[in-house]
Amino acid sequence: MNIFLWIVQVLLAVAFLWAGGMKVAQPKEKLQPRMGFVEDYSANGVKAIGAVELVAVLGLILPWATGIAKVLTPLAAAGLVIVMIGAIVTHVRRKETTPNEIGAPVALLVLALIATIGRFADL
Repeated sequence: MNIFLWIVQVLLAVAFLWAGGMKVAQPKEKLQPRMGFVEDYSANGVKAIGAVELVAVLGLILPWATGIAKVLTPLAAAGLVIVMIGAIVTHVRRKETTPNEIGAPVALLVLALIATIGRFADL
C-alpha cells in the first residue's frame, strides 16, 4: 500500500507542480487559451490558486519522505481535495462539463482523496 500511495503522491505532485507553476509564473492573459477559467478570477486570485497548489506539492512529498510532521502529507492532500472541488464547481458553472473539460479535475480529485484517506490511515 505504501508504494501505491507514493505513486499517487508523485502523480499529484507532478500535476500540481506543472499547473501551479504555470499559474504563478505566467500572466493571466497567457494562461487564458489553456485555462479558460482564469477569466472568472483576478490575476492575483489565479496566482493565489497556483501558490496553494505549489505549497501542497511540498506537503505531499516532504513530510512523509522525511518523517517530520507526517500529518502534513494527508492534510496537503485534503487541501487539494478542496481545490479540486472548487475547480469542478467552476467548470460546471462555466458549463464546461464534457469529459475533456472536467475529466482532469475529477481524476485529480479522486487521486487526492486516495492520498488523503490512505495517509491518514497510515498515521
